[in-house]
Amino acid sequence: MIIVQIFRDEDGNIERFSIEGHANFAKRGEDIVCAGVSAVTVGTVNSIEALTGVEMHANMKNGFLSGSLPMLAKGETYSQVQLLLESMVVMLSNIEESYGKYIQIQQHQ
Repeated sequence: MIIVQIFRDEDGNIERFSIEGHANFAKRGEDIVCAGVSAVTVGTVNSIEALTGVEMHANMKNGFLSGSLPMLAKGETYSQVQLLLESMVVMLSNIEESYGKYIQIQQHQ
């Protein structure tokens, strides 16, 4: 199972996230759940950097991805980053709705 953890500050803003595990929906190389989660999460990290210039502190290994924001002043760029991170949560939630046996999202505040 893939475990997604979203960590929020006291205002509900996303500070960091981690994704760990394998879905085991299908054999390696054919697992659409793993592929979807990877595309959404890695794509979000890449989009944040490409579209806002903010480089997340990211760590990626086989079956693991974590990302945390550097210290940012709250302003337009911060809002854009939050929008992209919230979009990631929406996309992962959609995957969870369809494949809940293989992915679980946990939110922490």
